[in-house]
Amino acid sequence: MAFVSICELEWAVYNMAEELDKPLLDPENFNREGIDLERIPLEEVFEQLRTSRRGLSSDDAEARIEIFGPNKLEEKKENKILKFLSFMWNPLSWVMEAAALMAIILANGGGEGPDWQDFIGIICLLVINSTISFIEENNAGNAAAALMARLAPKTKSALTGESLPVTKRTGNEVFSGSTCKHGEIEAVVIATGVHSFFGKAAYLVDSTEVVGHFQKVLTSIGNFCICSIAIGMIFEIIIMFPVEHRSYRDGINNLLVLLIGGIPIAMPTVLSVTLAIGSHRLSQQGAITKRMTAIEEMAGMDVLCSDKTGTLTLNRLTVDRNLIEVFNRNMDKDTVVLLAARAARLENQDAIDTAVVNMLADPKEARANITEVHFLPFNPVDKRTAITYIDFDGNFHRASKGAPEQILDLCQEKDQIAKKVHTIIDKFAERGLRSLAVAYQEIPEKSKDSPGGPWTFCGLLPLFDPPRHDSAETIRRALNLGVCVKMITGDQLAIAKETGRRLGMGTNMYPSSSLLGREKEEHEALPIDELVEMADGFAGVYPEHKYEIVKILQEKQHVVGMTGDGVNDAPALKKADIGIAVSDATDAARSAADLVLTEPGLSVIISAVLTSRAIFQRMKNYTIYAVSITIRIVLGFALLALIWEYDFPPFMVLIIAILNDGTIMTISKDRVKPSPTPDSWKLPEIFATGIVIGTYLALVTVLFYWAIVETTFFESHFHVSSISSDSEKVSSAVYLQVSIISQALIFVTRSRGWSFLERPGVLLMCAFVIAQLVATIIAVYAYISFGKIRGIGWRWAGVIWLYSIIFYVPLDIIKFTVRYGLSGEAWKLIFERKTAFTYKKDYGKEERAAKEENGRGSSLIAEKARRRAEIARLGEIHSLRGHVQSVLRLKNFDQNLIQSAHTV
Repeated sequence: MAFVSICELEWAVYNMAEELDKPLLDPENFNREGIDLERIPLEEVFEQLRTSRRGLSSDDAEARIEIFGPNKLEEKKENKILKFLSFMWNPLSWVMEAAALMAIILANGGGEGPDWQDFIGIICLLVINSTISFIEENNAGNAAAALMARLAPKTKSALTGESLPVTKRTGNEVFSGSTCKHGEIEAVVIATGVHSFFGKAAYLVDSTEVVGHFQKVLTSIGNFCICSIAIGMIFEIIIMFPVEHRSYRDGINNLLVLLIGGIPIAMPTVLSVTLAIGSHRLSQQGAITKRMTAIEEMAGMDVLCSDKTGTLTLNRLTVDRNLIEVFNRNMDKDTVVLLAARAARLENQDAIDTAVVNMLADPKEARANITEVHFLPFNPVDKRTAITYIDFDGNFHRASKGAPEQILDLCQEKDQIAKKVHTIIDKFAERGLRSLAVAYQEIPEKSKDSPGGPWTFCGLLPLFDPPRHDSAETIRRALNLGVCVKMITGDQLAIAKETGRRLGMGTNMYPSSSLLGREKEEHEALPIDELVEMADGFAGVYPEHKYEIVKILQEKQHVVGMTGDGVNDAPALKKADIGIAVSDATDAARSAADLVLTEPGLSVIISAVLTSRAIFQRMKNYTIYAVSITIRIVLGFALLALIWEYDFPPFMVLIIAILNDGTIMTISKDRVKPSPTPDSWKLPEIFATGIVIGTYLALVTVLFYWAIVETTFFESHFHVSSISSDSEKVSSAVYLQVSIISQALIFVTRSRGWSFLERPGVLLMCAFVIAQLVATIIAVYAYISFGKIRGIGWRWAGVIWLYSIIFYVPLDIIKFTVRYGLSGEAWKLIFERKTAFTYKKDYGKEERAAKEENGRGSSLIAEKARRRAEIARLGEIHSLRGHVQSVLRLKNFDQNLIQSAHTV
C-alpha cells in the first residue's frame, strides 16, 4: 500500500482498485465536473474512482495511464524552420516579396529581360533580416529557458503566500505545490495532469491568445508606410503612362524604387532584435521576460500592485527584540528569548521556531548545557510547544511557548497579570504584531511525567515579518519614476499598516471588504474606483480581489503591474498589463505571468522598469526614423520622376536600403536615457514628426537635383565639372546625397535635444562611419552598368557632403518645432533633458486643457503618495521618541535626561 504527502497529492499516480474485476474507470463513464469529490464521503470517493485503501496493481496503474495520460502537462514544441519562415510572413515582407516578383515578372517586357539583379538583392535583404531576427530571438528564448529551468519551487504556500502554514484535516482538499511542513497524511489522488486544479489553470493560460499592443503598433506603422507607398505609386501610374507616355520598363523601374526604398523592411527585425537584446539584459538583472512585448508595457507602467510577503518583506517571521515585554523581575529579555528557543524544535522547524532560534547568537545555544528529556510538539488543541530538560546541575525544568491565552492558563499568577497581558497583546495587535507567550516551570520531582511546580509567565514576544532592507528606498525610487506602489496582502489590516509605516509608503490602507462597498467609515464619500486609485494598499485580499483591483485601475486608464505567486493569482496576473511572478512562485503563476523574477524583492522590478524604458526609447526612435525615410523616398523620387521624368536605378535604392539596415541594427544597443516618467506609444506624434521631417528631406533632394541639372551653382561656386548631361553621374550624386542624409537622420530621431550634443553609442557611430565610407567610395569610383551609375570623383563627393551637412543642421529645429506644435513644451525639453515624445498629441485648446487636467490629476496622486510616505516617516520618528521617553520614565530617570531624549 502506498501513501503520499501533501506536496505530492494531485500529481501522484496511485489510485488503486479494490476489486480487480470492476470495470476500469475511463473518461466516458466518469464525469469529474458533475461530482464534487471533495465533499462526498470517503467511501463514495473510492467507489467513484474504482479504488480503495489497498491500492492499484501495477497493471491497472499502467492501464489508467494509457487512458488518462501521464501525470504531466503537455509541452509545446516549436518548429525552428516554421519560426524562421514566420519572419518573412508579415505585411512589410509581403510588399518586398511582391517587389521581387515584379522584378522578374512585370519587368520582363518592353524588349528587356527580367531584372534578376534586383530580384536577388531583394531576396538577400529578406533573408538577412529574417536570419538576424531568428538568431536574436532564439538566443533570448534559450537564455530565458535556461534561467527558468534553474528555478526551483520553494517551501512557501502556493495559495496564501503568507509566512505561516495552513492546517489540513481529514476530508480537506490539498493542491499540488503545497509543502508538508509537519505531520503526515494519507490521501487519495482525484486528478492528475491537465485534469488537476493546477493543470486546468495552466491549460487556460496557454489557450489564451492575446494580440499584444506592440503588434498593433507595428501593424499601424506598417499600414501607414504601405498606404504612403500605394498613394505614391497610384500617382506615378496615373501621370507616367496616360499623361507622360513613359516606356513600360521605365515606369516599372520607378515603381520598384518606391517599393524597395519606401518599405521599412528592417522594422520588424530592428524592433524584435531590440526586444530580444533587452530581454537578455533584463534576465541578467533577475527578471525573465516570458513575453518580450511586455517590455513596452513595463515602460508605461504607472501603478504597481505588490505582494507584501516576500516582496516588500523578507517572508521570515522575526522577533522584534526592542518590543519584548518581560513579566518576571528575575529575568531579562535574553533569558526570555533563550527559554523560547529551548521550547522550539531544532529540526523540521516551523516559521515561529525559526524566528525564535534565530534570535540567538548561535542556534546551538538552544540546547547548550542541557539534556532534552521530552518534547511536546505543537498541536491544534494545546496550541503550544513544551520541552522538559535537565540542566548542568541535574535539575529538571520545563519551558513552553505558544498562544498567549494557552500559556496564561498554565500560570499560577494568571488573575494578577491577565489585564496587563491583554493590554500588551492589544497594543501589539494595533501595530500588526503577533504575540508569542513564554512560560517556565521547575520540576522538583525530577521526572518527565511529574506535573511539576507552578508555571511562571516570563514574557511576550512580538512576531513580525520585517521589511526587506532595500524596500523603503526602492519605493522612494518608484515614486520618483512616476510609479505608484500599492501593497496588496492577504494579511490583516493592522499588519499591512505597520508594514506600510515601516516602509514609509503610507498607511492609507483599507480592508478588502471596502472593494464591495461594505466598509463605510472615513472613505464613505469616495466612489470605489477613486478609493482604489488613492489607496496605499489593501489587506485581507483574496485572488478575486486582486483581479477586481487590476480591473478598476485599468478602467481609470492606468497601466498596471501585479505581482503574484500562487495558482489562484493567475487570473489577476493575466488581467494585468504586466503580470509578475515573484521568485518563489508556483509553476501556474509563472505560466500566467509576463515577467518571472529570479531574485526576491521589489528592487528587481524597479530596475526592470528603468531598463524597459531605455529599450522602449530605442524602439520609438527607430519608428520615427522609419516613417521619415518612407515619406522622403516616396515623395522625393515621385517628384523627380513626375517633374523631370528622372529614372533613378532601383538597384541603387537597394544598396541604400542594405547600408541603412546595417547601420540601423546597431540602435538596439545605442546609448539612451530612460524617460523619468511612464512612457508609451504616441502614434499621432510619430506620424506627424515623420511626415514633416520626411517632407523636408524629400525637398532637400529635389532641390539638390534641380541645382545639378537646371543650374550651374555647384560648378561656379565649387569649380567642379558639369555632370548634368551624364545621367549615370547624376544618379551617383543623388545616390550619395540620399545615403548620407538618410543615415544621418538617425542621430536626430535618437535625441531629445541638439543631436550633435548627445553622444551616440560607439557601435552606432562605427556602423555609420563604415556605411558612409562604403557609400562614398561607390559614388566616387564605381561603374555599374546594370546599376546605371558612374564615379563622380572626390571633389563632387566633398561638395555633396558639405551640402548634406548644411541641410542637416535645420533638422533639430524642425524636430523642436513639431514637438512644440504637438505638446507646447518642446523648448523646455531641450534644457530639462527629458526623453523626447513623452506627451500625447494635442489638436486644439479643449483637448490640451483635458490633457493638462489629467496630468495634474496624475501628479496629484503621486504627490499625495509622497506626502503620505513623509508623514509615515515622521510618525516613525515620533513613535521612537515616545518609546524612548516612556522607557526612561519606567526606569525612573530624571526629567532632564527624559527631555534630552528628543535628540535621539
